[in-house]
Amino acid sequence: MSWQLIADGSCIGNPGMGGWAFILTDGDVKIVKSGFDVCTTNNRMELQSLINGLAGFNELNIDQELVVTMDSQYVLKGIQTWIHTWKKNNWLTSAKKPVKNKDLWTILDKQIPNLKLQFDWTKGHNGHVLHDTVDVIARCSASKHQNCVCPK
Repeated sequence: MSWQLIADGSCIGNPGMGGWAFILTDGDVKIVKSGFDVCTTNNRMELQSLINGLAGFNELNIDQELVVTMDSQYVLKGIQTWIHTWKKNNWLTSAKKPVKNKDLWTILDKQIPNLKLQFDWTKGHNGHVLHDTVDVIARCSASKHQNCVCPK
């Protein structure tokens, strides 16, 4: 079985308290990690889940394909399509506005070239057991900090 990375982000309010989580598995071995940010957006948490999951996979030093499963169209379209144009346009959108979350996109862009990746989209809350699990973990990471104050 190939390695799988299942990743998700969550936010209570947008912006608000955020959490991210990922599971890395080869069918037997599982690595589960999560984290949070005090004042963030859902898109940033989705990106963080992938960045941290890829970093975890890189630490394993495995030369195998990694199948990435996420429910974020923003991240999947961004990494598969939009990022190429953004880089050509000096990190500007087609509307000539700065790319949102550029700091995270550039980190992700540096992680991707040396990996054999396949991206799969799954609908959130739709019975994908591992994705439903990371969704719960990400929401728990965010909710642990819901009493923190996020300046609006």
